[in-house]
Amino acid sequence: MECFIADCLYVKTTKEMGRGVFTKEAIPQNVIIEISPVLKMSSAERKLLDQTELYNYIFEWGENHDQCCVAWGYTSLYNHQFGSNCEYMMSFEEGIIKIRTMRSILANEELFINYNGDWDNETSLWFDTK
Repeated sequence: MECFIADCLYVKTTKEMGRGVFTKEAIPQNVIIEISPVLKMSSAERKLLDQTELYNYIFEWGENHDQCCVAWGYTSLYNHQFGSNCEYMMSFEEGIIKIRTMRSILANEELFINYNGDWDNETSLWFDTK
């Protein structure tokens, strides 16, 4: 599986959240803007990664969420927002994560995902959200 990143996407530094993913042009609702292959790691490897800076960039992986993965492309750089403008979808079988817009996006707008998985899931996270 090759990595797909929409041509309009770019990464830049934000004031509050480090790096983030932005778009140079407007994007309609319900568009796949990225498809990223992942590097899957075991639960034992995850315990080691949880002790490193990579902890902030990995996704839980597998039916039991006992594994983890790093997504290539920009996928690991999207910042969190409740009621996000994008959503990620995992395919364990294909070993990919897709990013899809949940509403129309304006040019130069930052793209967010909800780290809980579903774009509208308001469950508390493991870190303080601003």
